[in-house]
Amino acid sequence: MSDSDFDVPAGIDVLRVFCGPDGRHGNALGVVRDGRTYPDEASRQELARRLGFSETVFVDDPERGHVDIYTPGLRLPFAGHPLVGTAWLLDLEILELPVGEIFARQDGEFTWISARPEWAPPRKLERYASVAEVEALTGPPPGEGWLYVWAWEDEAAGRVRARAFPRRDDGIVEDEATGAAALLLSDRLGRALNIAQGRGSQILTAPAPDGTVEIGGRVTLAFQSSPSGD
Repeated sequence: MSDSDFDVPAGIDVLRVFCGPDGRHGNALGVVRDGRTYPDEASRQELARRLGFSETVFVDDPERGHVDIYTPGLRLPFAGHPLVGTAWLLDLEILELPVGEIFARQDGEFTWISARPEWAPPRKLERYASVAEVEALTGPPPGEGWLYVWAWEDEAAGRVRARAFPRRDDGIVEDEATGAAALLLSDRLGRALNIAQGRGSQILTAPAPDGTVEIGGRVTLAFQSSPSGD
């Protein structure tokens, strides 16, 4: 079964991206293998809303890695966990997005993508004094706009505890694992990070000399819907 309250139609795989070391948690992702089954923006947005995942990906050209990303409420030019998941599922080395080409690679149990910080949607990154303060939150802090709260778990080792709150009224109260926010935090701090987010997800980052940041994590297949719907 998937994490969606909506029955997943045929031809859609559900992944969990940025799983923890135990293979659990991670952020749910819907991948529509044949984007032609949802040919326009309106039908794609409606499916993303009905599925209710933080993002759903429509694959328009699996050979070239051309994909289209939607949250339940809007279309995104770039997002981290959908690209890591799609690269893993389709074994892609390049993904094509409106922002440019995204390079991907597999390294043991981790799938990595390389992206530029300016491609990520704006996020407010707010540092808390302790891990306990991050974990004590029972919901989104007051305010508007996408918020990523974090604290050092072990600064010397680059270990971070984080939680993410979209605060955009689309049904996603808390994002379990957020690649774009991890990218921005890694770029701001100028160092590689090992981020524990949400209930138990893990995101790795590694800034590169050319200004890009690699984002890596584990991916598992949570649900596969056969093309025939069987």
